[in-house]
Amino acid sequence: MSLIEKITKDIMAAMKNHESDKLDALRAIKSALLLAQTEGSAKKELTEDDELKVLQRLYKQRIESAEIYNNNNRTDLANIELSQAAIIKTYLPAQLSDEEIENEVKKVINDLNATSIKDMGKVMGVVSKSLAGKADNTTISNIVKKLLS
Repeated sequence: MSLIEKITKDIMAAMKNHESDKLDALRAIKSALLLAQTEGSAKKELTEDDELKVLQRLYKQRIESAEIYNNNNRTDLANIELSQAAIIKTYLPAQLSDEEIENEVKKVINDLNATSIKDMGKVMGVVSKSLAGKADNTTISNIVKKLLS
């Protein structure tokens, strides 16, 4: 079952259960996925990686919006964004801990014989692909910098 089909099923369930917050988040996900499908000149099937990128983008947008609202003392709007982010997060794979990320980065550094910060690009390329969807690139970057410095 594709992600769009799963989202459509969950939308129906949210409608039946009168869960308006969940319904809003699910509709946003479905809209973003359909938009991603029709980008460019022809309609295309989204790969799992494409779907993952869309979900990550939506999640990150909600978190950033919540921060902005909190900074402007609009906790009512921030709470809405955070509840939608929590719903979106349920469709994302589980995130790795910093220790697990660090272990993976150490393996890649050893495999590539990386010794200095000049090798960061090579290491980031390999680690980003292997941990796609499981870790935030900012966190990965910080760990790679720490280990190569």
